[in-house]
Amino acid sequence: MYEKYLEILRKDLPIGESFDILERKFRIGGRKASMFFTDGLTNGQNAQFMLNYLLSIKKEDMDDIADSKQFLEEKLPFLDSNLIEPKKGLHGQKSSFEQTESDMKSFKGQQQEEADESDGRLDNADVWTKEMIEDCCRQAEQKMYSGLTVLDIQGMDRLIFMDMRNYPSRSVEEPEKEKSLRGAKDGFTENLMENISMIRRRIRDNNLIASYYSVGRISKTDVVVTYMKNKVNVKLLEKLESQLQCLDAESLTVGDQSLVERLLKSVGGYSKLNPFPKVRYSQRPDIIAAHVAEGKIAIIVDNSPTVMLLPVGIFDFLQDIDDYYFPQVTGNYFRLLRTVNFLVILFLIPVYLLIIEYKEFTPEILKFFIPEEDFAVPILLQFILLEVAIDGLKLASLNTPDSLGMSLSVIGALILGEFSVSSGWFIPQTILCMAVVALASFTQPSIELSYGIKFSRVLMMLGAGFFGAVGFAAGVVVSIFFLATTRTLSGDSYLYPLVPFRWKALKRLLFRCEK
Repeated sequence: MYEKYLEILRKDLPIGESFDILERKFRIGGRKASMFFTDGLTNGQNAQFMLNYLLSIKKEDMDDIADSKQFLEEKLPFLDSNLIEPKKGLHGQKSSFEQTESDMKSFKGQQQEEADESDGRLDNADVWTKEMIEDCCRQAEQKMYSGLTVLDIQGMDRLIFMDMRNYPSRSVEEPEKEKSLRGAKDGFTENLMENISMIRRRIRDNNLIASYYSVGRISKTDVVVTYMKNKVNVKLLEKLESQLQCLDAESLTVGDQSLVERLLKSVGGYSKLNPFPKVRYSQRPDIIAAHVAEGKIAIIVDNSPTVMLLPVGIFDFLQDIDDYYFPQVTGNYFRLLRTVNFLVILFLIPVYLLIIEYKEFTPEILKFFIPEEDFAVPILLQFILLEVAIDGLKLASLNTPDSLGMSLSVIGALILGEFSVSSGWFIPQTILCMAVVALASFTQPSIELSYGIKFSRVLMMLGAGFFGAVGFAAGVVVSIFFLATTRTLSGDSYLYPLVPFRWKALKRLLFRCEK
């Protein structure tokens, strides 16, 4: 089997073409051996230690070793090591390798020569097919690209892999977007195992399950589904696992959003016109652990510092973990403030347009909102320009070095703002309204929901600007229609527990309860 494995691995792997794909040849107790690994993803110190140990094994120590399993149990004292087994569906298959008698004889002859070189043992070679061998090699290649080390030993029936990974990663630090007031300051990184360990550290229970999947024909990205098996929605979990197993994707190199879109398409929940998020993203382990403990499913994608939570509805975005780090009264105040800001972000600008449109019905207390001087640009166009300008400043700040960030803020907020008002392009009222909306949007922990609210606000703003109260009402109806017709990945209403109405569940989402 040794030569067969070598033949396929050396043929497929770019050894000699790519400088970081390496094969190390040596002998273990007089037997030929080859170690395959990816330089840069393997811990060199651990690999050298293991190599020195394997070279120290004497021939008489290998005489009693019958197969790879025995070698693993008796001669490989490495904690993270195991055998590469062929998939169950390949056992007993009639393979193309067995189609002709000459091919079969040639194969058995090679196996017999190999067995003669290793003390006459055949190592159950007569039950192995070409498909099984090729499948083991495919698994070995995938594991090697994931940072694992593959070991092939003469006379052994199976390949052995050892986990000596050393992924390049940054240190654990607090996420910039999700600052904590009193909670833990750690945040997820791009390292999959570190992310799982931070969740496991918070939930030390046998019911916490982490299931592994490989997604992408090219990238072969590691994806882990984490849940509490005694609380999870079983139907949703089965649907999710079946989709991950047969997901037809070329790669997931650009992030987890591509995975979400494909999952939504597979369950019929994807719409290009619906801006509201179907999953919640977070970089904080305490948030993920809290939701998983309540029965939700977390999806962790390798190379991504954000973890996805599902299923989620609109009310799941109005609560935050910081509400529970403070007394109940303070937590309820934070949640009320977040809900009020949600309404301000959504309705402030459309309502202001209605105030200008229907001046005679405007209460006296709101008269100061009505512009007294003439303006060169229509109010609706001012708001449209400001919406675009705010998003442009956000994008500019992302690509601006930290040392220049303050300068950009001064230029954008003071110079441009002052000039735009003095030149007559904008009036102070529109600048004030947009500034309040822009600041209030940062109270929402979810960026995805903020843009969902933004698109609904723009829709109502356009309706109020062109058609007055009727257009505003139509925009509200369309937004409610989007929310009412949106389904979570579990098939529930996006407005649950409001639709259908469940007061106990709704109370827990609107108010900070003891639990």
